[in-house]
Amino acid sequence: MTEVTTSLWSEHQRAHTSLKSPLYTSITIQNEIVFNDFFNPFVEKQIKAQREGASALTFFKLTKDFLSMIGEGHFLNCKVASRMFDDKELMKRLQEAKYDLLLTDPAIAVGLLLARYLNLPVVLNVRWITSGEGHFAIAPSPLSYIPISGSGFTDKMTFIQRIKNMLFKSIIMFQQNFVVGPIYDAMCTKFFKDGCDIISLFQEADIWLMRSDFVFDFPRPTMPNVVYMGGFQCKPAQPLPADLEEFVQGAGEHGVVVMSLGAFVNALPADMTDQIADVFAKLPQKVIWRHLGKPPSTLGNNTLLVNWMPQKDLLGHPQTRAFVAHGGTNGIQEAIYHGTPVLGIPLFFDQYDNLLRLQERGAAKILELAKVNGPSFEQALNQVLTQKSYRENIQRLSSLHRDQPIKPMDSALFWLEYVIRHRGASHLRTSANRMPWFSYHSVDVFLLLLAAGGSVLLTTGLLIRFFWRTCQDSKNKYKKH
Repeated sequence: MTEVTTSLWSEHQRAHTSLKSPLYTSITIQNEIVFNDFFNPFVEKQIKAQREGASALTFFKLTKDFLSMIGEGHFLNCKVASRMFDDKELMKRLQEAKYDLLLTDPAIAVGLLLARYLNLPVVLNVRWITSGEGHFAIAPSPLSYIPISGSGFTDKMTFIQRIKNMLFKSIIMFQQNFVVGPIYDAMCTKFFKDGCDIISLFQEADIWLMRSDFVFDFPRPTMPNVVYMGGFQCKPAQPLPADLEEFVQGAGEHGVVVMSLGAFVNALPADMTDQIADVFAKLPQKVIWRHLGKPPSTLGNNTLLVNWMPQKDLLGHPQTRAFVAHGGTNGIQEAIYHGTPVLGIPLFFDQYDNLLRLQERGAAKILELAKVNGPSFEQALNQVLTQKSYRENIQRLSSLHRDQPIKPMDSALFWLEYVIRHRGASHLRTSANRMPWFSYHSVDVFLLLLAAGGSVLLTTGLLIRFFWRTCQDSKNKYKKH
């Protein structure tokens, strides 16, 4: 069963809620297909392919598998949305509730379809849309210095990297136009008489609450309706549970290392976990490792395996010396907030790009999955633990992130209420999105000026030729006489 929870803000919400909570109503849509049934095998294939080494064939195979997985994921979510729209009683209830706003994450864009159906202002809680990073749908994005997600490039690209960046962009366009777009086009055709397209729905959103900021991300053009709330979920560390605090304090002056590869990875290959555990066993630090699956055979007495950990509280603990992470956005933002240096082992999606932004600023070190073994892991971890520059650089980023006039969450709440008060924020949306490409890039103006300039040159040339021939004819007549 898949739960679909839609956040709909309304000053009348209390009157229309049937649950105990006075803040929200949760609506569950039945779905016989479980998302993890096809996502977990994809993750396993990704890890296996990366360990086999980089090659053009591996790249195309991973890209094919990724596009297939993305397409299936959007199809399943649209199938759930179709059940919502076909349920006339449910849609009538939603319309009669007179909601003021729809808040949705557009990585799966069914929320935008619901907003159009209910004719509601939209606020996006966003970093990703159906075609990659969100900025590319609304803001100028020169490929000369803005890397495509998945490229592994910084904002300082060589000529060859700029060529590759263009190729990555073509993959994103293929994904949107031929893999994801048609799935949503079918929804638009079925449920909306006047039709719609998903990119236009993105561009018509009133406010984009972007889960990023320019302490973390590379500087780039943006738009007035983009509000940056990177690290909005970060809070000061709370006291650890008593048993965990006792373990951490038992590390003494050496401190602890925290390792977590996120919720989507049940376990790394056994040989890799054995080598990692062996390196941990040699450390003077203690280790807290979120590990699911069979315990490594080389597990040391200094290493505690847990199914779950209070990650933000551990990262903010004064005893924590390093964070071994996969590079998910939330974990990276928490590491910045708490000033904890990172050893990154990216697995898939945006994780390499996230870690690259920290590595570029000297606050993290990346160890690619294909290169993970005992010696390489030991060398990289000791580097992060012993070189002061990593901690100094991440603490500088922490200081920059915290030095804001208003907290990211408070800013997000202000703009949510702003849209409610004004029934939207259309005055912040650029008209560029409604222009054809040739007008946006002034191709028509350029062609007109080129034609006008060419006409002037041609006319001038013809006049010169005319006067030249006239002069020559006059000279010839003079000679004859």
